Amino acid sequence: MQNHNRSLKLSDLAEQFKLDYEGDGDTLIEGVGTLSNATSTQISFLSNPAYREQLMTTRAAAVIVSADDVANCPVNSLVADNPYVSYAKIAECFDPRRPQNPGLHASANIDPTATLGTDVHVGANAIIGPGCVIKNSVSIGPGCVLLADCKLGSGSRLVANVTVCEGVSIGQRTIIHPGAVIGADGFGLAFDQDHWVKIPQLGSVQIGDDCEIGANTTIDRGAIGDTIVENDVRLDNQIQIGHNVRIGAHTAMAGRVGISGSTQIGKYCLFAGASGAVGHIRIADRTTVNFCSVVSKSITQPGTVWSAALPAQPLREWNRSVAHLRKLEKLARRVLKLEKQSGKPPEND
Repeated sequence: MQNHNRSLKLSDLAEQFKLDYEGDGDTLIEGVGTLSNATSTQISFLSNPAYREQLMTTRAAAVIVSADDVANCPVNSLVADNPYVSYAKIAECFDPRRPQNPGLHASANIDPTATLGTDVHVGANAIIGPGCVIKNSVSIGPGCVLLADCKLGSGSRLVANVTVCEGVSIGQRTIIHPGAVIGADGFGLAFDQDHWVKIPQLGSVQIGDDCEIGANTTIDRGAIGDTIVENDVRLDNQIQIGHNVRIGAHTAMAGRVGISGSTQIGKYCLFAGASGAVGHIRIADRTTVNFCSVVSKSITQPGTVWSAALPAQPLREWNRSVAHLRKLEKLARRVLKLEKQSGKPPEND
Protein backbone atom coordinates (compact mmCIF):
# COMPACT_ATOMS: atom_id res chain seq x y z
CA MET A 1 0.00 0.00 0.00
CA GLN A 2 1.47 3.33 -1.07
CA ASN A 3 0.40 6.93 -0.81
CA HIS A 4 -0.21 7.96 -4.40
CA ASN A 5 -1.26 11.47 -3.40
CA ARG A 6 2.27 12.68 -2.74
CA SER A 7 5.40 12.83 -4.85
CA LEU A 8 8.75 14.38 -4.01
CA LYS A 9 11.75 15.13 -6.18
CA LEU A 10 14.90 13.21 -5.43
CA SER A 11 16.75 16.49 -4.98
CA ASP A 12 14.15 17.66 -2.45
CA LEU A 13 14.58 14.47 -0.43
CA ALA A 14 18.35 14.96 -0.53
CA GLU A 15 18.01 18.49 0.77
CA GLN A 16 15.43 17.62 3.43
CA PHE A 17 17.52 14.78 4.87
CA LYS A 18 20.95 16.34 4.23
CA LEU A 19 22.14 13.67 1.81
CA ASP A 20 24.09 13.83 -1.44
CA TYR A 21 22.52 12.37 -4.56
CA GLU A 22 23.75 10.91 -7.82
CA GLY A 23 21.69 11.06 -11.01
CA ASP A 24 18.61 13.03 -12.01
CA GLY A 25 17.47 15.20 -9.15
CA ASP A 26 14.11 15.85 -10.87
CA THR A 27 13.11 12.18 -10.58
CA LEU A 28 9.78 11.94 -8.78
CA ILE A 29 9.45 9.55 -5.84
CA GLU A 30 5.94 8.43 -4.86
CA GLY A 31 6.60 5.56 -2.46
CA VAL A 32 9.00 2.92 -1.19
CA GLY A 33 9.75 -0.62 -2.26
CA THR A 34 12.22 -3.48 -1.91
CA LEU A 35 15.20 -3.73 -4.24
CA SER A 36 13.61 -6.65 -6.07
CA ASN A 37 10.07 -5.24 -6.36
CA ALA A 38 10.39 -1.44 -6.43
CA THR A 39 8.93 0.34 -9.46
CA SER A 40 10.18 3.34 -11.40
CA THR A 41 8.39 5.69 -8.95
CA GLN A 42 9.65 4.12 -5.72
CA ILE A 43 12.78 4.47 -3.63
CA SER A 44 14.58 1.53 -2.02
CA PHE A 45 17.72 1.03 0.08
CA LEU A 46 20.72 -1.25 0.48
CA SER A 47 22.09 -1.81 3.97
CA ASN A 48 22.80 -5.56 4.02
CA PRO A 49 25.65 -6.68 1.69
CA ALA A 50 23.72 -9.93 1.09
CA TYR A 51 21.38 -7.98 -1.19
CA ARG A 52 24.03 -6.43 -3.44
CA GLU A 53 23.06 -8.75 -6.30
CA GLN A 54 19.54 -7.33 -6.19
CA LEU A 55 20.98 -3.83 -6.44
CA MET A 56 22.44 -4.65 -9.85
CA THR A 57 19.01 -5.50 -11.30
CA THR A 58 16.72 -3.14 -9.39
CA ARG A 59 14.12 -1.08 -11.27
CA ALA A 60 13.69 1.43 -8.45
CA ALA A 61 13.62 5.13 -9.23
CA ALA A 62 16.43 5.57 -6.69
CA VAL A 63 18.26 3.61 -4.01
CA ILE A 64 19.67 4.81 -0.70
CA VAL A 65 23.22 3.44 -0.54
CA SER A 66 26.49 3.95 1.28
CA ALA A 67 29.40 5.66 -0.45
CA ASP A 68 30.95 2.22 -1.09
CA ASP A 69 27.98 1.14 -3.21
CA VAL A 70 27.38 4.25 -5.30
CA ALA A 71 29.51 3.04 -8.22
CA ASN A 72 27.53 -0.22 -8.41
CA CYS A 73 24.10 1.42 -8.34
CA PRO A 74 22.51 1.33 -11.84
CA VAL A 75 19.85 3.94 -10.98
CA ASN A 76 19.70 7.25 -9.15
CA SER A 77 20.99 7.16 -5.61
CA LEU A 78 20.98 8.95 -2.29
CA VAL A 79 24.28 8.57 -0.43
CA ALA A 80 24.00 7.99 3.32
CA ASP A 81 26.36 7.02 6.15
CA ASN A 82 23.66 4.65 7.40
CA PRO A 83 21.24 3.76 4.57
CA TYR A 84 18.82 1.92 6.87
CA VAL A 85 18.41 4.89 9.21
CA SER A 86 17.99 7.26 6.26
CA TYR A 87 15.39 4.93 4.75
CA ALA A 88 13.46 4.91 8.05
CA LYS A 89 13.27 8.71 8.00
CA ILE A 90 12.41 9.00 4.30
CA ALA A 91 9.74 6.26 4.39
CA GLU A 92 7.73 8.35 6.82
CA CYS A 93 7.14 10.83 4.01
CA PHE A 94 5.15 8.18 2.15
CA ASP A 95 3.10 6.67 4.98
CA PRO A 96 -0.34 6.03 3.42
CA ARG A 97 -2.24 5.85 6.70
CA ARG A 98 -4.58 8.73 7.38
CA PRO A 99 -3.65 11.03 10.27
CA GLN A 100 -6.27 11.33 13.00
CA ASN A 101 -7.91 14.72 12.90
CA PRO A 102 -8.64 16.48 16.21
CA GLY A 103 -12.10 15.96 17.55
CA LEU A 104 -14.24 13.88 19.90
CA HIS A 105 -16.39 11.09 18.48
CA ALA A 106 -20.03 11.25 19.52
CA SER A 107 -19.85 7.77 21.07
CA ALA A 108 -16.80 8.55 23.22
CA ASN A 109 -17.42 8.64 26.99
CA ILE A 110 -15.32 11.29 28.71
CA ASP A 111 -15.63 11.89 32.43
CA PRO A 112 -16.33 15.55 33.22
CA THR A 113 -13.35 15.68 35.60
CA ALA A 114 -10.90 14.67 32.86
CA THR A 115 -8.73 17.41 31.36
CA LEU A 116 -8.09 17.48 27.61
CA GLY A 117 -5.54 19.70 25.86
CA THR A 118 -5.80 21.18 22.40
CA ASP A 119 -5.95 19.21 19.13
CA VAL A 120 -6.88 15.96 20.89
CA HIS A 121 -8.50 13.11 18.95
CA VAL A 122 -10.79 10.65 20.76
CA GLY A 123 -12.20 7.83 18.64
CA ALA A 124 -15.43 5.87 18.68
CA ASN A 125 -16.43 4.13 21.93
CA ALA A 126 -13.31 5.30 23.75
CA ILE A 127 -13.62 5.83 27.51
CA ILE A 128 -11.64 8.40 29.50
CA GLY A 129 -12.08 8.06 33.24
CA PRO A 130 -12.15 10.57 36.09
CA GLY A 131 -9.11 12.70 36.78
CA CYS A 132 -7.30 11.80 33.55
CA VAL A 133 -4.99 14.44 32.07
CA ILE A 134 -4.61 14.33 28.28
CA LYS A 135 -2.03 16.75 26.88
CA ASN A 136 -2.02 18.48 23.48
CA SER A 137 -2.15 16.58 20.18
CA VAL A 138 -2.85 13.19 21.75
CA SER A 139 -4.72 10.60 19.68
CA ILE A 140 -6.88 8.05 21.51
CA GLY A 141 -8.20 5.50 19.03
CA PRO A 142 -11.47 3.58 18.95
CA GLY A 143 -12.26 1.31 21.86
CA CYS A 144 -9.47 2.55 24.12
CA VAL A 145 -10.13 2.62 27.86
CA LEU A 146 -8.35 4.92 30.30
CA LEU A 147 -9.30 4.31 33.92
CA ALA A 148 -8.96 6.94 36.63
CA ASP A 149 -6.09 9.42 36.96
CA CYS A 150 -4.10 8.45 33.86
CA LYS A 151 -1.74 10.91 32.20
CA LEU A 152 -0.86 11.03 28.48
CA GLY A 153 1.93 13.30 27.29
CA SER A 154 1.67 15.52 24.24
CA GLY A 155 1.79 13.85 20.84
CA SER A 156 1.24 10.33 22.17
CA ARG A 157 -1.02 7.88 20.38
CA LEU A 158 -3.11 4.93 21.54
CA VAL A 159 -3.97 3.18 18.27
CA ALA A 160 -7.07 1.13 19.19
CA ASN A 161 -8.47 -1.04 21.99
CA VAL A 162 -5.67 -0.12 24.39
CA THR A 163 -6.39 -0.43 28.11
CA VAL A 164 -4.60 1.94 30.49
CA CYS A 165 -5.31 1.22 34.15
CA GLU A 166 -5.45 3.52 37.15
CA GLY A 167 -2.71 6.08 37.68
CA VAL A 168 -0.56 5.13 34.67
CA SER A 169 1.66 7.90 33.31
CA ILE A 170 2.71 7.90 29.64
CA GLY A 171 5.22 10.40 28.27
CA GLN A 172 5.37 12.43 25.09
CA ARG A 173 5.22 11.00 21.54
CA THR A 174 4.77 7.43 22.75
CA ILE A 175 2.84 4.98 20.53
CA ILE A 176 0.86 2.07 21.99
CA HIS A 177 -0.55 -0.49 19.55
CA PRO A 178 -3.87 -2.37 19.62
CA GLY A 179 -4.67 -4.71 22.47
CA ALA A 180 -1.89 -3.56 24.79
CA VAL A 181 -2.72 -3.49 28.51
CA ILE A 182 -0.77 -1.07 30.67
CA GLY A 183 -1.06 -1.25 34.44
CA ALA A 184 -3.02 -4.44 35.08
CA ASP A 185 -2.26 -6.16 38.39
CA GLY A 186 1.05 -7.92 38.73
CA PHE A 187 1.22 -11.61 39.70
CA GLY A 188 1.44 -11.04 43.43
CA LEU A 189 0.29 -13.91 45.63
CA ALA A 190 1.06 -15.28 49.08
CA PHE A 191 0.28 -18.92 49.97
CA ASP A 192 -1.53 -19.29 53.30
CA GLN A 193 -1.52 -22.98 54.36
CA ASP A 194 -3.96 -24.25 51.72
CA HIS A 195 -4.95 -21.27 49.57
CA TRP A 196 -3.61 -18.19 47.82
CA VAL A 197 -3.96 -14.67 49.21
CA LYS A 198 -3.85 -11.83 46.67
CA ILE A 199 -1.23 -9.15 47.38
CA PRO A 200 -2.63 -5.71 46.53
CA GLN A 201 -0.75 -4.12 43.66
CA LEU A 202 -0.47 -0.58 44.99
CA GLY A 203 2.01 0.91 42.52
CA SER A 204 1.42 1.91 38.91
CA VAL A 205 3.35 2.22 35.62
CA GLN A 206 5.48 5.07 34.31
CA ILE A 207 6.34 5.08 30.61
CA GLY A 208 8.77 7.67 29.26
CA ASP A 209 8.94 9.75 26.09
CA ASP A 210 9.32 8.37 22.55
CA CYS A 211 8.52 4.78 23.48
CA GLU A 212 6.63 2.23 21.39
CA ILE A 213 4.59 -0.61 22.90
CA GLY A 214 3.55 -3.43 20.55
CA ALA A 215 0.17 -5.12 20.05
CA ASN A 216 -1.07 -7.29 22.93
CA THR A 217 1.93 -6.45 25.08
CA THR A 218 1.25 -6.22 28.82
CA ILE A 219 3.07 -4.16 31.42
CA ASP A 220 2.04 -4.94 35.01
CA ARG A 221 1.67 -2.27 37.66
CA GLY A 222 4.05 -2.29 40.59
CA ALA A 223 3.25 -4.06 43.85
CA ILE A 224 4.54 -1.17 45.97
CA GLY A 225 6.59 1.21 43.79
CA ASP A 226 6.02 1.69 40.07
CA THR A 227 7.00 -0.36 37.06
CA ILE A 228 9.19 1.99 34.99
CA VAL A 229 9.90 2.08 31.27
CA GLU A 230 12.43 4.81 30.50
CA ASN A 231 12.67 7.00 27.38
CA ASP A 232 12.94 5.52 23.86
CA VAL A 233 12.26 1.93 24.89
CA ARG A 234 10.85 -0.21 22.06
CA LEU A 235 8.73 -3.24 22.90
CA ASP A 236 7.47 -5.58 20.18
CA ASN A 237 4.18 -7.51 20.18
CA GLN A 238 3.10 -10.02 22.85
CA ILE A 239 5.68 -9.12 25.48
CA GLN A 240 5.10 -9.58 29.21
CA ILE A 241 6.73 -7.14 31.65
CA GLY A 242 6.24 -8.12 35.29
CA HIS A 243 5.57 -5.85 38.26
CA ASN A 244 8.28 -3.47 39.47
CA VAL A 245 10.52 -4.11 36.48
CA ARG A 246 12.66 -1.18 35.34
CA ILE A 247 13.73 -1.01 31.68
CA GLY A 248 16.54 1.41 30.87
CA ALA A 249 16.40 3.98 28.09
CA HIS A 250 16.88 2.91 24.44
CA THR A 251 16.42 -0.79 25.20
CA ALA A 252 14.59 -2.89 22.56
CA MET A 253 12.79 -6.23 22.96
CA ALA A 254 11.44 -8.48 20.20
CA GLY A 255 8.19 -10.46 20.34
CA ARG A 256 7.33 -12.89 23.16
CA VAL A 257 10.00 -11.66 25.56
CA GLY A 258 9.11 -12.21 29.22
CA ILE A 259 10.65 -10.26 32.10
CA SER A 260 9.83 -11.44 35.62
CA GLY A 261 9.08 -9.08 38.48
CA SER A 262 11.54 -6.63 40.02
CA THR A 263 14.25 -7.18 37.41
CA GLN A 264 16.33 -4.09 36.60
CA ILE A 265 17.44 -3.82 32.97
CA GLY A 266 20.08 -1.31 31.88
CA LYS A 267 20.20 1.11 28.97
CA TYR A 268 20.72 0.11 25.31
CA CYS A 269 19.99 -3.58 25.95
CA LEU A 270 18.68 -5.90 23.22
CA PHE A 271 16.43 -8.92 23.83
CA ALA A 272 15.76 -11.22 20.88
CA GLY A 273 12.45 -13.00 20.36
CA ALA A 274 11.17 -15.38 23.06
CA SER A 275 14.06 -14.53 25.40
CA GLY A 276 13.61 -13.39 28.96
CA ALA A 277 14.89 -12.92 32.48
CA VAL A 278 14.00 -14.32 35.89
CA GLY A 279 12.97 -11.99 38.67
CA HIS A 280 14.97 -9.88 41.11
CA ILE A 281 18.19 -9.63 39.05
CA ARG A 282 20.12 -6.77 37.43
CA ILE A 283 21.23 -6.65 33.81
CA ALA A 284 24.02 -4.25 32.83
CA ASP A 285 23.86 -1.64 30.08
CA ARG A 286 24.24 -2.76 26.44
CA THR A 287 23.61 -6.42 27.20
CA THR A 288 22.37 -8.56 24.28
CA VAL A 289 20.26 -11.64 25.00
CA ASN A 290 19.89 -13.98 22.03
CA PHE A 291 16.81 -15.84 20.78
CA CYS A 292 15.05 -18.11 23.29
CA SER A 293 17.67 -17.45 25.98
CA VAL A 294 16.71 -16.88 29.60
CA VAL A 295 18.94 -14.86 31.92
CA SER A 296 18.90 -16.55 35.33
CA LYS A 297 21.45 -14.46 37.23
CA SER A 298 22.58 -10.85 37.33
CA ILE A 299 24.84 -9.59 34.54
CA THR A 300 27.32 -7.05 35.84
CA GLN A 301 29.63 -6.51 32.87
CA PRO A 302 28.25 -4.08 30.27
CA GLY A 303 28.25 -4.91 26.58
CA THR A 304 28.19 -8.71 26.80
CA VAL A 305 26.19 -11.15 24.65
CA TRP A 306 24.32 -14.06 26.22
CA SER A 307 22.88 -17.19 24.65
CA ALA A 308 21.34 -20.32 26.14
CA ALA A 309 19.11 -21.88 23.49
CA LEU A 310 19.98 -25.00 21.51
CA PRO A 311 19.34 -24.68 17.77
CA ALA A 312 16.88 -27.05 16.11
CA GLN A 313 18.28 -30.27 14.67
CA PRO A 314 16.86 -33.47 13.14
CA LEU A 315 14.87 -35.48 15.66
CA ARG A 316 17.24 -38.46 15.77
CA GLU A 317 20.21 -36.18 16.44
CA TRP A 318 18.22 -34.33 19.10
CA ASN A 319 17.31 -37.58 20.84
CA ARG A 320 20.97 -38.64 20.90
CA SER A 321 21.99 -35.24 22.28
CA VAL A 322 19.40 -35.47 25.05
CA ALA A 323 20.58 -38.98 25.89
CA HIS A 324 24.13 -37.66 26.26
CA LEU A 325 22.93 -34.78 28.44
CA ARG A 326 21.23 -37.22 30.78
CA LYS A 327 24.54 -39.00 31.25
CA LEU A 328 26.48 -35.76 31.80
CA GLU A 329 26.40 -35.82 35.62
CA LYS A 330 27.52 -39.45 35.71
CA LEU A 331 30.32 -38.65 33.25
CA ALA A 332 31.45 -35.67 35.36
CA ARG A 333 31.70 -37.85 38.46
CA ARG A 334 33.84 -40.35 36.53
CA VAL A 335 36.16 -37.57 35.36
CA LEU A 336 36.55 -36.24 38.92
CA LYS A 337 37.32 -39.76 40.15
CA LEU A 338 39.98 -40.25 37.46
CA GLU A 339 41.52 -36.84 38.26
CA LYS A 340 41.79 -37.79 41.95
CA GLN A 341 43.41 -41.12 41.05
CA SER A 342 45.93 -39.37 38.82
CA GLY A 343 46.73 -36.73 41.43
CA LYS A 344 45.53 -33.88 39.19
CA PRO A 345 43.81 -31.08 41.15
CA PRO A 346 40.20 -30.49 40.05
CA GLU A 347 39.45 -27.35 38.03
CA ASN A 348 37.39 -24.65 39.69
CA ASP A 349 34.82 -23.08 37.32
